[in-house]
Amino acid sequence: MSDLSINPGIEIRDSERELQRFRGRLALLGVFVLVLFGLLFTRFAYLQVVRHSHYSTLAEANRISVLPIAPHRGVIFDRNGVLLAHNYSAYTLEIIPSKTDNLETTIDELATIVEITPRDRRRFRKLLEESKRFESLPIRTRLSDEEIARFAVNRYRFPGVEAKARLFRQYPQGEIFSHVVGHIGRINQREIEQLEKSGRLANYRGSDYIGKIGLEQSYEAALHGTTGVEEVEVDSGGRAVRVLSRTPPVSGNNLVLHLDARLQEIAYNAFGDRRGALVAIDPRTGGVLALVSKPGFDPNLFVDGIDPQSWAELNGSPDKPLLNRAASGTYPPGSTFKPFMALAALFYGKRPPQQVISDPGYFMFGGHRFRDGRPVPLGAVDMHRSIVVSSDVYYYSLANELGIDPIARFMALFGFGSRTGIDIAGESAGVLPSTEWKYRRFKQKWYAGETISVGIGQGYNSYTPLQLASATATLANDGLMFRPHIVDYVEDIRTREKTPVAPKPLRDLELKPEHLKIVKDAMVGVNKEGTSARVFADAPYVAAGKTGTAQVIAIKQGEKYVESRVAERHRDHAWFIVYAPAENPTIALAVIAENSGFGARAAAPIARQVLDYHMLGKLPKQPAEAD
Repeated sequence: MSDLSINPGIEIRDSERELQRFRGRLALLGVFVLVLFGLLFTRFAYLQVVRHSHYSTLAEANRISVLPIAPHRGVIFDRNGVLLAHNYSAYTLEIIPSKTDNLETTIDELATIVEITPRDRRRFRKLLEESKRFESLPIRTRLSDEEIARFAVNRYRFPGVEAKARLFRQYPQGEIFSHVVGHIGRINQREIEQLEKSGRLANYRGSDYIGKIGLEQSYEAALHGTTGVEEVEVDSGGRAVRVLSRTPPVSGNNLVLHLDARLQEIAYNAFGDRRGALVAIDPRTGGVLALVSKPGFDPNLFVDGIDPQSWAELNGSPDKPLLNRAASGTYPPGSTFKPFMALAALFYGKRPPQQVISDPGYFMFGGHRFRDGRPVPLGAVDMHRSIVVSSDVYYYSLANELGIDPIARFMALFGFGSRTGIDIAGESAGVLPSTEWKYRRFKQKWYAGETISVGIGQGYNSYTPLQLASATATLANDGLMFRPHIVDYVEDIRTREKTPVAPKPLRDLELKPEHLKIVKDAMVGVNKEGTSARVFADAPYVAAGKTGTAQVIAIKQGEKYVESRVAERHRDHAWFIVYAPAENPTIALAVIAENSGFGARAAAPIARQVLDYHMLGKLPKQPAEAD
């Protein structure tokens, strides 16, 4: 067999065919590579051309940091330029919880460098519960220069901890103005949502605080100002290199009040250890000269965030220092209601002023004896004497003659049972009883016997000291009623332009001058020969007033009220309303001293001190002594 014979186990390759196959694969690979490059080029063109503006902005944002600049909050002054709320700058030590590995360890180590008290820790924990972990929260405020220097040297040890310069709010008058000026506090989530709904959230970028109560809250828009913006170039580490542009913030406007700081202080101190409230109004304008609620609280506690212990002490105190008694506290008005009842009788023509009734010391109705609180019956009493000596029996019978709904309609004209519209929030409406009110409240009809006690300011009657002061001012102003307002004008911090909070006459009651004269003369008689004559015996001015005593708890029929046998907080409240000078009033006020007994004994001396300063500039002995 020849050597050239073919071995069937050997495959003869087709070189040409393999070469074509290789070229086909190479062509496919080339197409694939070209498609990839095409996609890359298309993406490159999209990013560089179509999306150039967007990514250029992002790149610029990495280089430029836009920082909000919080404005200075407006300052609050009294009528004489006394500072009631202002700002000062200080350093604060702040922690961003999300940037710290162990929060408690960080705080413990910080405490070796700067002083951190237990109160600081409690306040920080409270803020931590109310805030998000990425927010910067203060652990210490008002650091000294030495403390700042010590922290600066050790800053590298504390990631997430920074020392920042902040503006702080201060209330130099402390608790005396706590309820009327109010205070600021850290913005919470509910307030953020409210700002967002109102379209004002952008103006609060960089701001941590907002008005919480009082004027700080009601005039927040005027006090806050306009937030500024600063564009800063930063390096790769986020450190500022230079300022590129700056739009400065606009400071908030200032408030100038009708309030007299010295008058407010005298009124507050006159209460001594007693609880109560006083509101003084200029009847010619409605301007509030003093608004006192005793006891108050230190508003400075709330500026940095109040610690839990201090909050628990204030919130749990039986004296209720957080309650604004002047605008939110409601009480039976007692006998201070009687001048308005007398006006109602004249208004409806139900009882002429010269009509005399017999006061035997009680009034019988439906088999029930309504007692007069005095030990000796008054005998014959006309309208003038009923106010001067405060006859209960006269007004028991008068209320029965008038009926509850006519009483309610007339008292509503003076603002009883409705909010006055004063320029701070939280005002109570009180209760002006009527048949409609009782059915709406209790789904029960009104009984005639319930009207009797209403005539002497008891029963369902319940009003605020502010309402009573406003009604007294309206009476002093011959029936022309103004809306009480605390702020006199708002001052633009840049232009110094003053925008007055113009007095707004609410209505003219159109009372007859002869009716007003009868009641006003009787109120002058109260201070000359009546229930408060001893308090005003040596006054060189003429004031018109009315004492009142309001029951806190009902006394059973046949029993006699003995103050010494009643628990202190169940004792009667002492009321006094007054305006002066009687012939041309410049001030009208209402005073209540809680659980202090007769109005002439406890409330009238407080009013006398306030009037002496307002009328004579006389500084009183503190506190006012009970007569």
